Amino acid sequence: MKLGFQTVANLLLLLAISAVASSDLNSDRRALLEFAASVPHARKLYWNSSNPICTSWIGITCSKDGTRVIGIHLPGVGLYGSIPEKTIGNLDALRVISLHTNFLNGNLPSDVLSILSLRSVYLQKNNFSGGIPLYLSPRLSVIDLSSNSLSGTIPNLDLPRLRLLNLSFNSFDGPIPSALEKFPVSSFVGNSHLCGPPLPYCSGLSPAPAPVPLPKPKNSSSPEMFGRQRAVSSRKLGTGAIVAIVIGGSSLLILLLLVLLLRYMKKKSNSGGTRVIKTKASSIAKAENLKSEDFGSGVQEAEKNKLVFFQRCSYTFDLEDLLRASAEVLGKGSYGTAYKAILDESTTVVVKRLREVGFGKKEFEQHLETLNGLGIHPNVMPLLAYYYSKDEKLLVYEYMPAGSLCAALHGHRGTGRTPLDWDTRLNIALGAARGLAHIHSEGGTRFTHANIKSSNILLTDGLEACVTDFSLGPLFPSIPTKYRVAGYRAPEVIEAQKTSQKSDVYSFGVLLLEILTGKSPIQYVGYDEVIDLPRWVRSVVREEWTAEVFDSELLKYQNIEEEMVQLLQIALSCVAKGVDMRPSIDDVMRMIEEIRGSEGDNRPSSEDNRSKDSNVQTP
Repeated sequence: MKLGFQTVANLLLLLAISAVASSDLNSDRRALLEFAASVPHARKLYWNSSNPICTSWIGITCSKDGTRVIGIHLPGVGLYGSIPEKTIGNLDALRVISLHTNFLNGNLPSDVLSILSLRSVYLQKNNFSGGIPLYLSPRLSVIDLSSNSLSGTIPNLDLPRLRLLNLSFNSFDGPIPSALEKFPVSSFVGNSHLCGPPLPYCSGLSPAPAPVPLPKPKNSSSPEMFGRQRAVSSRKLGTGAIVAIVIGGSSLLILLLLVLLLRYMKKKSNSGGTRVIKTKASSIAKAENLKSEDFGSGVQEAEKNKLVFFQRCSYTFDLEDLLRASAEVLGKGSYGTAYKAILDESTTVVVKRLREVGFGKKEFEQHLETLNGLGIHPNVMPLLAYYYSKDEKLLVYEYMPAGSLCAALHGHRGTGRTPLDWDTRLNIALGAARGLAHIHSEGGTRFTHANIKSSNILLTDGLEACVTDFSLGPLFPSIPTKYRVAGYRAPEVIEAQKTSQKSDVYSFGVLLLEILTGKSPIQYVGYDEVIDLPRWVRSVVREEWTAEVFDSELLKYQNIEEEMVQLLQIALSCVAKGVDMRPSIDDVMRMIEEIRGSEGDNRPSSEDNRSKDSNVQTP
């Protein structure tokens, strides 16, 4: 009898818990229906009390157990008016609210922003006015209030989990609070009366000193006298100055012509040993032997077996094996030609045949030893071996059967192709960021990749990113920097050929835009008109057609738009024209990590979404 009583008690407890859960979901339903009834919307939401809220209501995400509403995703559905109190504010389990790109106005909903469970707020591109509420959820990690009409001073937000903040293009004024100084300039631009780090420091209100008048020249009491003196002076400089200028200019011109002639003759005399290599590189076709007529043409007999392996390499082949291997051209780049070399059934490597290297053997080996030390990272392609002789320089890498990110994004975009889904693209972006961050941190502040592009992001069998071809630029001083990475180069690289870690960040930003748009870094608009990818994306975003930016292959997936918009914002901060306005690659890496952490725990994967159809893509 005692056991029966315990069983009945447990059953009653379960029924009570179920009733509470149902009550909570019912209260969420009522709050959402009140919101939909109070706020006009151009696009029909199809919210019906008779349909299950978690599976049928557009833009609504529920917890895994289906007991609470945790996300509202209604961007660009034509909402207008203010958000009434005790509607969305009653969703006390809400984690994500995304109502951006609508026509909402009035004050920011303080009862919504103070929900304790709230983590991400996307209310950008509306017409909210007033200030930011003083109390916000302490769990917030993302706040985007950009492109509204908010005003007043920014409160000192003490939010320990806040990782992404965007208050740009509002009407805030006064100094930026000390707790927010860690965020980049892009978080605050477009507020003309805002000051303090990371923006320019706030200036005092004291008037600028009046300009001191220049003293009048002696004996020049009138403009006419001053003019006569200038005329006399110019006549004194006449004949002698002109003769000196002509003689000096002629001498410099003759000297310059002699220098150019000597350099040309020297270059012509030294080109005999390398000309054969350059002309024969283009004749290599698929499945041919790599013998003396190919990249082995400069290999000397006495050095046939001097292929230098690094310690952690487990391969046992020698240079003769490499030269006998069948091969195919994988691609040609700024630094040389890459070949896939098949030594036997189980051994395939990539051999990069370098162009004219500007280093001697000692400097060449020292530089490669440095690169070898940087290759110890899961997202960095290690260098296996190298060969150096007077007329031939070879680098040996591991072969990646999955190919490059460039091929995955742009190759064979037709029927029967399996495109990269969103989860994979985001993971590749994160892996590439981690690899580049490792190169920057381990190599020192002056160490750069200098050749970031999608063909230099290789993919493992598990589609993990692996950064390759890094820091080879110093070996090729004869190749101008501005010609190395067309479409990816930063403005300072084009104008002054100055590379830095921030120019790497710019190139990485272009890479992120390539992942998001599926487009090449250079767009040909007309016969002779070329537009780079950052400029095209900015023009589309400026016209508020943000959805047009993203790759059409991504539009089939649900509930990813917010993550795509976040990555787009990161990419645009990377391609800022000002060097100091760009984040470091460490910051970029952390921001990409936060994208998935902010709302990915409860978002279905791209694989799960692949079979679902929807007329509305919501973040």
